Amino acid sequence: MPSSSFGHVDTWIFDLDNTLYPADCNLFREIDERMTLFIEKTLDMDAVSARTMQKQFYADYGTTLSGLMHEHGIAPQDFMSFVHDIDLSPVDRNEALASAIAALPGKRYIFTNGSVKHAENVAGKIGILELFDDVFDIEKAGFVPKPHQGAYDLCWQAWNIDPKRAAMFEDMPQNLEVPHAAGMETVLVQSQAEWCEDEPEGKRPSRPGERFDHVNHVTSDLTQFLSLITRRV
Repeated sequence: MPSSSFGHVDTWIFDLDNTLYPADCNLFREIDERMTLFIEKTLDMDAVSARTMQKQFYADYGTTLSGLMHEHGIAPQDFMSFVHDIDLSPVDRNEALASAIAALPGKRYIFTNGSVKHAENVAGKIGILELFDDVFDIEKAGFVPKPHQGAYDLCWQAWNIDPKRAAMFEDMPQNLEVPHAAGMETVLVQSQAEWCEDEPEGKRPSRPGERFDHVNHVTSDLTQFLSLITRRV
């Protein structure tokens, strides 16, 4: 349960995919499948080889895109346009989440390894886009993804925030290591998502029951968690 440890927080930072919507709605499965398809088409590979490359790059570089840029000179905008061309129908409008986010005191941001356009499309579908002050995406990070330190440094500089007065919400436990070390309150949003069974070790959304030393709070219901926070801050 959220505690009074959020009383000092005036900056609220949210990952997008599998955090602001539940991973088990399987929206990200579409993106995952389109990443494989992009590699097949662009590098003229069979599906199995493309899938293997995709997951190896994800494990080695933090994102598939970063690996494709470093090893094949892929234009990032081409990749992002292709993989984010998805059907948003699995994501529902969430009025309760919107109310909970609106009640958070201070600034609210989205920090994503995806694109601003993707964040706007998804947050708009949920009905929460207008509640955020800004979106920091992979392009603004110079295509350096979370969990690399440089991505966080650029993000925090852009927003001129004090990490010790901030909280960060993520579905990927490794993406909370740097925020925790900087003094942020860290919240891990967990879910059961069958689509991510072949994700590399340590590179998949967290499941209920998992615990990590660098995670201050865990929840499988972001709306309920935020509602409990706003009763106490």
